[in-house]
Amino acid sequence: MQPLRLLAVLAHPDDESLGIGGLLAKCAHEAVETSIVTATRGERGRLGADRPGAAILGPIRERELRRAAELLGVREVVFLGYLDGELDQAPPEEAIGRIASVVRRLRPHVVVTFPHDGSYGHPDHIAISQLTGAALVEAMSPGHGGAPHRVDKLYWMAWSVAQWRAYRAAFGAVVASVDGAVREANTWTDWAITTVIDARAHWRQGWRAVQCHESQLPGYANLATASAALHEQIWGTQELYRVWSFVNGGRKRESDLFEGLR
Repeated sequence: MQPLRLLAVLAHPDDESLGIGGLLAKCAHEAVETSIVTATRGERGRLGADRPGAAILGPIRERELRRAAELLGVREVVFLGYLDGELDQAPPEEAIGRIASVVRRLRPHVVVTFPHDGSYGHPDHIAISQLTGAALVEAMSPGHGGAPHRVDKLYWMAWSVAQWRAYRAAFGAVVASVDGAVREANTWTDWAITTVIDARAHWRQGWRAVQCHESQLPGYANLATASAALHEQIWGTQELYRVWSFVNGGRKRESDLFEGLR
């Protein structure tokens, strides 16, 4: 029997650890082949209190992501090469084609990405969600190299009220300032969350992966003093919304990302 394969399609280095680190670690522990596509190198993040420029910070954040991915058991990291903060301006056909090519090559059973609202309105997160959905459709058609491939299940990251409170306790306010307006997270009602993964056995691994992103740690100051219980909740509970599935359905909540495939 072929191993199961999971692909996370994200916008920046650290999205994988902060968003689904526990899930990635759990899947790798269960011999699922996990991979990450990252649209940018996070060139416009922070290095301590400074913004040193893309030429300096990009390579630093790439190395940080590769270390975090290795710790999480991720087999491959693919960078699309777009500029941090400008993903929504990328040529859609080009970006969709790049993602579709990766999907055809890696042939994942399951794909995870950001929700339609980017979790808290971040334009890069919204863009990668839209591009990923289109790319999965494109991957089923001939073109862009490789044989067509149909992904069995697509998931968006989701956060219940309780889980988002835990994030706020650890990170403070999580907002995006876009076009002069402040955007904040919209939480998911419990009934809308289709899937909850218990990754508590791997929460420490998730937290260690976050710590690999050393250049960004000053922005996570509250995490350093957060209780073990808070860390376990954040990295040990992974909530998702099943956008589509060719192998299962219904309103019963899943506890297995690969339900219908095992």
